[in-house]
Amino acid sequence: MSNVLRIGVDIGGSQIRAAVVDDGGSIVDRCAMATPAQEGPEAVTEIVRRTVAKVRSGLTIRHIGVACPGPLDSRSGVTLGIATMHGFENYPLARNLSAALGQDVSLLHDGAAAAYGEWRFGAGRGCTTVAYITVSTGIGGAVITDGKVLTGRRGLAAHVGHIGLVRDGVMCGCGRRGCWEAYGAGPALAKRASMANASLVFDAAERGVASAKSIIEDYARILGEGIVNVLHAYDPDIVVLGGGVMQRFDQIKTAMLLHVRSQAMPAFRDIPIVRAERIGDSGLIGAAALSSPQF
Repeated sequence: MSNVLRIGVDIGGSQIRAAVVDDGGSIVDRCAMATPAQEGPEAVTEIVRRTVAKVRSGLTIRHIGVACPGPLDSRSGVTLGIATMHGFENYPLARNLSAALGQDVSLLHDGAAAAYGEWRFGAGRGCTTVAYITVSTGIGGAVITDGKVLTGRRGLAAHVGHIGLVRDGVMCGCGRRGCWEAYGAGPALAKRASMANASLVFDAAERGVASAKSIIEDYARILGEGIVNVLHAYDPDIVVLGGGVMQRFDQIKTAMLLHVRSQAMPAFRDIPIVRAERIGDSGLIGAAALSSPQF
């Protein structure tokens, strides 16, 4: 069987990454460059072009899939606004990337790409319905059912980070108050501990700092509360957790799972909740795979 090569691109707030991915979901080559997040879409497009050119050199590439933060309309290839990057309101990103790369591209929500990567090649293999949640600078997600991304009307389904947890709570980047993302994303943890980033809080907890350990336990319960809502909404076979915060999964697992098991309705309490198997690469692999419906 021929080994068709595809390229997956993951546009993030700090890095733009491109990878060549083979039929088995293995990464053949990769490249990463800093994201010019405040310089506008043209600057971002140029970095995508450069990363793709570096990994594509000398190879025949069948398809290119680009994963990007939302909200975006995956059907029209238009971004509707990206909180971490400037100038992406109603921007025809797929069309302009296709022109820059000289090849049609598929534009995908980054949560959907990562979810598909885990369903096809990671922790969700063999499952009918996979709920994927990414916890990093924000909280996002997607649902795969019967091998297809649950899209909704415009490809906007499963924006789980904006589940309301606290009425009239803290302001979220989306413009409303009390969202799960405002309490459960990495920056919220860092802010609560008055530290520069979430990793420092986890490090302090590992060293036995009592205040950090207490903050981490409460934070784990906040993550668990959002997961309960996801379980009740989608009834998945499995919940897969990805994103930078989940590099510290072992430190939050116990308190998070205890909260889920105590707060979920009994019929949902046996649903496995696991860390992503391809963590860090789920989006790249999924973007490449989803770039072609024949994958």
